Amino acid sequence: MSFDSSPVPALNLVPFVSVDDMMQTVLDIGVEEMLAGIAAYIEEDFARWEKFDKTPRLAAHSSVGVIELMPTSDGEEYAFKYVNGHPKNTKEGLQTVTAFGVLADVDSGYPVLISEMTILTALRTAAMSAVAARHLAPAAADTMAIIGNGAQSEFQALAFQGLLGINKLRLYDVDPVATEKCAANLAGRGFEIVRCASGQEAVEGAQIITTVTADKQYATILTDNMVGAGVHINAIGGDCPGKTELHKDILLRSDIFVEYPPQTRIEGEIQQLDADHPVIELWQVIVGQREGRSSARQVTLFDSVGFAIEDFSALRYLRDQLERTGRYENLDMIADPDEPRDLFGMILRAGAQR
Repeated sequence: MSFDSSPVPALNLVPFVSVDDMMQTVLDIGVEEMLAGIAAYIEEDFARWEKFDKTPRLAAHSSVGVIELMPTSDGEEYAFKYVNGHPKNTKEGLQTVTAFGVLADVDSGYPVLISEMTILTALRTAAMSAVAARHLAPAAADTMAIIGNGAQSEFQALAFQGLLGINKLRLYDVDPVATEKCAANLAGRGFEIVRCASGQEAVEGAQIITTVTADKQYATILTDNMVGAGVHINAIGGDCPGKTELHKDILLRSDIFVEYPPQTRIEGEIQQLDADHPVIELWQVIVGQREGRSSARQVTLFDSVGFAIEDFSALRYLRDQLERTGRYENLDMIADPDEPRDLFGMILRAGAQR
């Protein structure tokens, strides 16, 4: 469905991308092109990292999950995402992660885009993983193990295929139904897929290991003996205090790369380590200040927890596609009286027209 030819025809109308709009956008553009596009926007924004306002996400934790706000601004545009993480939801027929986001103009404070971000977060998370892996994974890697075959797994596989050329997947999940789902969804997309009976089996022969589980308790998805020299680990499972996937010994022999240390030390794998344990910020690698992979035998770990700048990038990318796709609806979101100081008068005039 197409609406106005311009994404913002009037200041009181804000483009809204619904779940259906997002699905149609992915189908119109193609998931591979969207992943590559979002990755390019992320890399561009990480290269100007120092221009952004940065803060750890604002979290409300409960015994069953977490609700978070993730804000940032580059001084010209502002964005935030509302997101939750509730692992128990799957058993209740609900999504583990849901999200929506807003992009706004800093000069006026007016929103310029409101969007669902459950699907968009899946896309940007996968794009972020692939951006990091381009700097950290072994050269000519072609095989990835994915441990945890839930909602994020297919996006990860497609991002690594499109941006790194991964064409062999080794899949494992504690629920074999999830593995079958993932394999079926990726059928016919150019992958050689092996269904594995354990995490140990999954990592055999894999140069890249992606852990993407949602268990919100201390857990050990990878033990030290499972990780050989020269491997890149992409640790992206649902992060929060008390959530881990990797044994501490793996961290101690890895070069660890993170998005924003103050947030990762609270929620990431490195919460297991001393507060001053050295880590490398990924933006520094992207701009050439620090080295990424430096040797064939190096174990690299991207301790990804997701950061607001990635959502900013994804929303910017989506906003820039609106005119191309027309997949949005204009919502009457901003009160726009003829006289800005006469908000109450606007209500009275509306009553007179009834």
